[in-house]
Amino acid sequence: MMEKQHDYKTEYIDIFKKNIKREGADKVLEYLGTTDFFDAPASTRFHGNFAGGLVEHCVKVYHRYKSMCEVEWGADFVKKSAESIAVIALLHDICKVNTYKVDYRNVKENDVWVKKPFFAYDDQLPYGHGEKSVYMLSAFMKLTREEAMAINWHMGAFDARAQSHQSTLSRAFHMFPLALVFHVADMLTSYRDEKTLD
Repeated sequence: MMEKQHDYKTEYIDIFKKNIKREGADKVLEYLGTTDFFDAPASTRFHGNFAGGLVEHCVKVYHRYKSMCEVEWGADFVKKSAESIAVIALLHDICKVNTYKVDYRNVKENDVWVKKPFFAYDDQLPYGHGEKSVYMLSAFMKLTREEAMAINWHMGAFDARAQSHQSTLSRAFHMFPLALVFHVADMLTSYRDEKTLD
């Protein structure tokens, strides 16, 4: 008997609607529904490199981030910051919508060449990564400075900008501790909680 797959799209929408109430939130959710967000992979070859990997990643990051915030600052903080926690976790990778396309490559199986599908990266809005998410979200709703910093710097030292401006990343993490905790939550989710299809 096949195990029923978890419905991450429904869980994502439930968490979103329960926590994100600010002006423009409905427009963000409406926009996501017009994109491949709920069907896209989270990456081409790393974590979540399968259809639906992006929404699964965001839901898993949300749960880990919320738990880490509670450990760091307590349950009252999490309750008071529920909207910010959801905004950061659920929307940090909005930059990935419509950037993955199915392509095909030849792979040898049992001495026979066969065409196999894979996800290729095809970014039609090359604005960066974290900064692209902040840019895209700003078209729909206002972010707090801390939310913008957490989303902008969620890649931490993996962000190309941090390679040449390490002091900027360091300052951001010192000034906005939610950003540091979010970066760690995102990395732990990517490397510990998610699978990669070979």
